[in-house]
Amino acid sequence: MIDSGHFKAWCHRLCNRNRAPEIDYPGSRRGGQDLKSASGSHPGTPARFRFPARVTCCESRQPGGGRHSPPPRPSRSPARPASPGGCPFPPRTQLVTALQPRNLSSCCSRRRRWSTFVVWLSLHCSLPWAKGSCPCLTAPLFPGWSLPGLGQRYLDILTTWYCGFQDCCSGGDCRISNNFPGLESNLSVRLHGQHLARELVLRTVRGYLERPWPEKALALSFHGWSGTGKNFVARMLAENLYREGLRSECVKMFIATFHFPHPKYVDLYQEQLTSQIQGTQQRCPQSLFIFDEAEKLHPGLLELLGPHLERHATEGHSTESPRNIFLFLSNLGGNVVNEVVLTRLKAGRPREEITMEDLEPRLRAEIMGSTDSGFGHSRLVKEDLIDVFVPFLPLEYRHVRLCARDAFLSQELPHTEESLDEIAKMMTYVPQEERLFSSQGCKSVAQRITYILP
Repeated sequence: MIDSGHFKAWCHRLCNRNRAPEIDYPGSRRGGQDLKSASGSHPGTPARFRFPARVTCCESRQPGGGRHSPPPRPSRSPARPASPGGCPFPPRTQLVTALQPRNLSSCCSRRRRWSTFVVWLSLHCSLPWAKGSCPCLTAPLFPGWSLPGLGQRYLDILTTWYCGFQDCCSGGDCRISNNFPGLESNLSVRLHGQHLARELVLRTVRGYLERPWPEKALALSFHGWSGTGKNFVARMLAENLYREGLRSECVKMFIATFHFPHPKYVDLYQEQLTSQIQGTQQRCPQSLFIFDEAEKLHPGLLELLGPHLERHATEGHSTESPRNIFLFLSNLGGNVVNEVVLTRLKAGRPREEITMEDLEPRLRAEIMGSTDSGFGHSRLVKEDLIDVFVPFLPLEYRHVRLCARDAFLSQELPHTEESLDEIAKMMTYVPQEERLFSSQGCKSVAQRITYILP
């Protein structure tokens, strides 16, 4: 039987929900490989559970017997008084696993792994070499199949993991991380040659998400040549604001030429886009929408986005208002950005001294005067619904070398200064006379590594 003293301490931690450090439990994104279905090797075991389990403590009095178990282990954190209606801690306790269907689409990723974790423990305890390490647990999961007992070490793992996601889900949306230190670190270490974008994106996004009652959605428009880091920064935002990054159900990415390729179907695209935006906003208190190749969006779709970016009156003073971030990525305005940088470099001034006052007026004029795109003539620009135009500067030879270094490190390949130079020299540089800027930025740098490998 399970040691009642140890189990009492476990119940204290579970029912009082003392916070415990997170662990890399099997099946998590942070630890190990995901567990696969056990239906092939264990007939009778369900291939996949679509309902999580909730662990509760309940009293189980047994006849006779005294207090023969050792005292509970001292708690690592100050004990909290049990809440009214909390579970008692009699000398005899028993673990009961109660199954209860949940709406998985509205909870955190660790809760979706719960059933897989239970199956893993069950299969482990059923193996011959694990006999004796799993004391009794008699509560059946469903007719015809029962969960073997859990050893003390499994109870500790189970407690830590369960209380981790329980606190997370009760204190906020587990899908949202808002890791601003991580975002700042990524922008500083992994983004090269973009001092304006680094400062603007971090300050604007952080200020918006920390505001208690935002008046409107945040709209950022990224402008610059291909390969300068626009998609890279968008991915950084998704990875640091949401636990599942671009895979999160709170993040939607649209590519104009892929999702909306045919102008004759614009009515259908409008319905689909409206449904996607509204559905995401209903599911998530904080949403991120990314529109790549925004300059190629149909004018009808641009007008459709207008109401989502307008200012709105806050309804009462709720503790939180929905937060929505719209990112527009475009090559529009890249030429004028390059001209400003080229003029500065020819004058012998470093690019790091370029400010938004030098760029924003010319960038905005270039966007609004463009005849090749409807983006600059849409209400998003004319009615100032775009909060910040973020310029991405052209990348020089030294920046391409840094991108090559990052690519070697990410693939865990050795590199030398000569190999970095070899990669950087493969790129095409413009203008033809000065040959200062990579025409492709850092795009395809990672693929070019294979050319120099032995």
